Amino acid sequence: MITDRLYYEDAYLRSFDARVAAVRQDGWIALDRSAFYPTSGGQPYDTGTLACGGHVARVTDVQVENNVVWHQVDGTAWPVGALVHGEIDWERRLDHMQQHAADHMLAGAAWELYGGVTIGLHLGKESSTIDMALPDGRTRLTEKQMDALENLVNRRVQQDAPIRCWFPSAEELSALPLRKKPTVTEHVRVVAMGDYEMVACGGTHPPTTGRIGPIKILSCTPSRGKMRLCFVAGMRAVDYFRKAAKSAGAVAAALSCAIEDAPESLQKERDAHAAQRKEGAQRLAQAAVQAIRAQRRGNVYAAHLPFADHDTLLRAAAELTAQPEAIVLLSCPRGEGRLLVFARGAAAMADMAQLLRKSGARGGGKPDMAQGSAADDLALKTAVDLLQASSSAP
Repeated sequence: MITDRLYYEDAYLRSFDARVAAVRQDGWIALDRSAFYPTSGGQPYDTGTLACGGHVARVTDVQVENNVVWHQVDGTAWPVGALVHGEIDWERRLDHMQQHAADHMLAGAAWELYGGVTIGLHLGKESSTIDMALPDGRTRLTEKQMDALENLVNRRVQQDAPIRCWFPSAEELSALPLRKKPTVTEHVRVVAMGDYEMVACGGTHPPTTGRIGPIKILSCTPSRGKMRLCFVAGMRAVDYFRKAAKSAGAVAAALSCAIEDAPESLQKERDAHAAQRKEGAQRLAQAAVQAIRAQRRGNVYAAHLPFADHDTLLRAAAELTAQPEAIVLLSCPRGEGRLLVFARGAAAMADMAQLLRKSGARGGGKPDMAQGSAADDLALKTAVDLLQASSSAP
């Protein structure tokens, strides 16, 4: 038994009639003819409905085994020979055709421009990816190269060149300038786009490149030692451009500038904010140092700073331990507990990591610097008492 795959002849066929050819115990149904595309070649399966005798069932998965197309339907057990009417989920099919054809366009152009060899394709729900191997082992394209690739494929889309799909004879196949060798040896189906792309493929495609719609490369990143292009096409690209335009407009409005000036204006705002934060952090650290020095006991600077944060403690400790004999024991709030920073100058002998552990705090570090946390102020008080006890010991 072989299923007549109607999508080979007409990828725009949305409904059809067929007979049930086989039924499996797990509920999967094979038809003598079908327009449902099964998962294959990186393109996901079609969904839709099958109707028989007044009952309509959802098709939730489609797979092909030994040239037989199997359909998973929800809650039905139609007998062999039953006449069914199929309806394709057209929006899903069209989306998959646009993404799949865009893959061909990108793969062919990347081969032409940079010698990229396609080794994998994945059509996702939000975006799609192509994995490629470049001849020099690179795993990225430059921004200029990505722009050139994107410009080339979109110019070819606008040419609205014909897309031809057919099963050539063995003799014809051997003479065709395919971009790469077919992965099968029998019933090889070839897809040609204009005069610039030709490759073996069993997927569904629009009749012309113009129906692919715009193609947008979203990213170019390394993946398992290869290069991965992430892209959207057709209505996915339109949705992406719409969201990007709205976001850019909102940012420009907030910055009171034109959209094209938004990146530069935003960077200026970020630089100004960073400078303000740096100045604020420096002032806070100086206030902390003054408060700590007011509680100095000999060479020991110990204080709890309720207004400080971790960065402030580190800045204050760095300034105070510039004095070789200084020992700095600091804490600040963290949630309901305390954050601790213990540090010493170059000539001080106390082991900060050991002192932190003996104080009952959690954490660790090195002899000259340790950090940790405690439930309350007891750890800081205990550390001070331990230092005083050790300094007064004979």
